[in-house]
Amino acid sequence: MYSSPVGINKVKITDEFWAERVDTVREKVIPYQWEILNDRVADAEPSYCMHNFIAAGDLNQKKQREGDGFAEPVYTFRGFQALPDDPDAPEPDRFYGFVFQDSDFSKWIEAVGYSLMVHPDEELERIADGAIDIVCRAQAENGYLDTYYILNGMDKIFTNLRDHHELYCLGHLIEGAAAYYEGTGKDRLLKAACRFADFVCEKFGPGDRLHGYPGHEIAEMALFKLYEITGEEKYKALASYFIDERGAEPSYFNIEHKDDPGGDTTNLYYHQAHLPVRKQTEATGHAVRAVYLYSGMADMARLTGDEELKNACERLWDSIVDEKLYITGGIGGTHLGEAFSFPYDLPNDTAYSETCAAIGLVFFAHRMLRMEPDRKYSDIMELSLYNTVMAGMAIDGQSFFYVNPLEVDPTACKRDERKLHVKPVRQKWFGCACCPPNIARTTMSIARYAYTISDNETSDAMRNIAQKSCADRAAGNLLATDKTLFVHLYMSSEITLDDGAAHDPENKIFININSDIIRTSEVTVSITKPEKSSFVMAFRIPGWCRDHFSVNGTDGEEYSDSIRSGYLYIPITKSEETLRLKFEIEPVFMESADEVSENAGRVTLMRGPFVYCVEECDNGKALHELAVDTAGGIRIYNEDLSEKDDHDTSSDKADDVRIKRVFERSIRLVTGGRRVTARGEKMPGSKLYHIYEKPEETKTDIIWIPYYLWANRGEGEMRVYLANHSAL
Repeated sequence: MYSSPVGINKVKITDEFWAERVDTVREKVIPYQWEILNDRVADAEPSYCMHNFIAAGDLNQKKQREGDGFAEPVYTFRGFQALPDDPDAPEPDRFYGFVFQDSDFSKWIEAVGYSLMVHPDEELERIADGAIDIVCRAQAENGYLDTYYILNGMDKIFTNLRDHHELYCLGHLIEGAAAYYEGTGKDRLLKAACRFADFVCEKFGPGDRLHGYPGHEIAEMALFKLYEITGEEKYKALASYFIDERGAEPSYFNIEHKDDPGGDTTNLYYHQAHLPVRKQTEATGHAVRAVYLYSGMADMARLTGDEELKNACERLWDSIVDEKLYITGGIGGTHLGEAFSFPYDLPNDTAYSETCAAIGLVFFAHRMLRMEPDRKYSDIMELSLYNTVMAGMAIDGQSFFYVNPLEVDPTACKRDERKLHVKPVRQKWFGCACCPPNIARTTMSIARYAYTISDNETSDAMRNIAQKSCADRAAGNLLATDKTLFVHLYMSSEITLDDGAAHDPENKIFININSDIIRTSEVTVSITKPEKSSFVMAFRIPGWCRDHFSVNGTDGEEYSDSIRSGYLYIPITKSEETLRLKFEIEPVFMESADEVSENAGRVTLMRGPFVYCVEECDNGKALHELAVDTAGGIRIYNEDLSEKDDHDTSSDKADDVRIKRVFERSIRLVTGGRRVTARGEKMPGSKLYHIYEKPEETKTDIIWIPYYLWANRGEGEMRVYLANHSAL
């Protein structure tokens, strides 16, 4: 039973946790990122994004003025990242930044589109329309739109698919254009994206066209989206071609780079091109590229009914979650290639765990859910969102993590080149700035991950499950044409669905979800619908509750037996219905599988979907000396922050208040523990080593905070895992 996301404009997020983040992105992050794209933020790495579009537009105008006398730029490679000789005076007609710099605009406009969908803003729309004018002005006459080659020389377009991200930029342009069209009804950018896609369709495919595919994937899932918006089969065919061709022999990337100095050095595993995709069994290579590819594969399996491809998606999913997933929902164990490492290699202090990779895993999970509602996908989607994705942005929305480690020592981050990729505090921006706008677009579209609705008739199997708990047996074929609304994530929301004529108020279904999943794990669902309509609601039973839950209806009836793949199906037959759900949400100690040698003898804490960590500001320095008393119980930490001001004094007062408010509303935990220090006799001539004696132990309380909150109170040590005192 396939399902589609409920429209963002059909959902009002009222949840305390998510509404604050949505408001932060709308009020602060989107305006801040627009300033970044225009290089107007002091002490932040310049983007050059809008500079490049303006320069390309000027070049196009010059070409129109000069006609046949215009001399086309001849391609000259200036590096994967080109920077001006004088940072204070970049030349107005030169390309600067990374080869994929255009995509920063596309991700920004995508977040803007989602924002305008739920919160109209004339000034923001005016700015966005102006930005779109600049971008469309940069488009070449043939539809090509990548400023890197427009400015550096279009004689070499599509000659380095492996490294130069043209198709990646196409993918993000489509995603951004689609969101802006959905949010405003304006199609100028969508038409530009279609023109670029049409040009690519002419250049790639079987026969005498190019047989290549993207070096950095995303075009695949974007083209499938463009197909679903326009109905144009050629976009689905091109996306399918890219997926089918990947991994075929002879390797396109090897052919493309056969004349490179020193010969071809392509690592096909890095590019997920070592085997045809249907034969791949292990998640390999660059983690973001991998999950973007797997997301496109899942789209193709859904849209074409390709069972072999769906099976490949399931194998790759299992490879990630069974062997390569951090407990925080992050992926990518090594900074070498920003990649998956070998199974069970999950280092804490050198973890890469890129924010974009976690977002890509959310994309993959969501697409698998659309094909098959199974909590094994939604549990991981929730885990990634509430931990690694949310950790990627500071509470004030003004700084970001690219890398999300599970252990930080600020001194090591600055002095050990093996850890230079790990930052102890969030950064204002990055030259390679994929993560900040990715967080923004994901946050603004959170409703589409929370709710999907079946776009087929309810299957016989599903109808039988639902009817088992249906109080009104006399309804007969009541469920024969029902839709099923899936609740994948629990957040307070107001949902309005059409049941019949879209603009007829008499045919509206109103669903109010009041969720206190963070504190009490209680959820109340109030439904009002037309008398003659009927539908089914399917609620995820989170894995973290270990199937300890209760669900009661308006008249006290209990629902618990209509469960399939972790979802409880309840037929909604009354015109007014109230459901009350309660999940057990006790904090628990967690340990890794034995194969994860990094965490042998270590534990961490989880409560519901939240992973916990310890910080220096709560527990002092030398966190490696702490050992947890796992037999001593876990309690809620009730410190009053109302009079306490221990935050970074450089932040303004409003942001300081916001930080305090978020910490006060979070559930912090306390466990017993020991500070363990060595005390044996030193070896002669060395202070480093000593003869073992039973170490000195000092009892102490250990304060834990949700992982997503770390590094919001200044720089210091952090650890997710601590030694288990019971194992010492």
